[in-house]
Amino acid sequence: MTFNLEEQAMVARARYFASKKHAGQQRKYTGEPYIVHPIAVADRVRANGGNANMVAAALLHDVLEDTDATVAEIEGMTNKEVAMLVVELTDQYTKEFYPELNRATRKGLEARRLAKVSDEAKAIKLADMADNTATIVEHDPAFAKVYLREKAELLELMEV
Repeated sequence: MTFNLEEQAMVARARYFASKKHAGQQRKYTGEPYIVHPIAVADRVRANGGNANMVAAALLHDVLEDTDATVAEIEGMTNKEVAMLVVELTDQYTKEFYPELNRATRKGLEARRLAKVSDEAKAIKLADMADNTATIVEHDPAFAKVYLREKAELLELMEV
């Protein structure tokens, strides 16, 4: 999909913002700069026909969880649609907010929540899962068994 100049500029702003917010963060297992992951997700979304809003949201999909970024900042730099996609992609059932729940319960609740998000957010989530799965399977086969079970449940609920 070809983006017009305005869309290209928005995607570039999202990439810059994500790079800035994730500066100094590293990917688990590989130690590479964290921004490598959102870029890979965005590239996958674009390669599979994603529009500019989806690509921008893919670049920003972890900034609310992992940085001090705000929804207002995202919306101001992109648009309301991108901000809403990022909100849809942001985990709500985290250990930080639900310390009394075990991982299995939190992931189950999150899967049920994600089953109800927009089709655009689901497409981005699938790209995110594909990138994360490759890394986890390669570097942590023991955890991969748990992770793949969780993702299988999510895929079933998302009806993809």
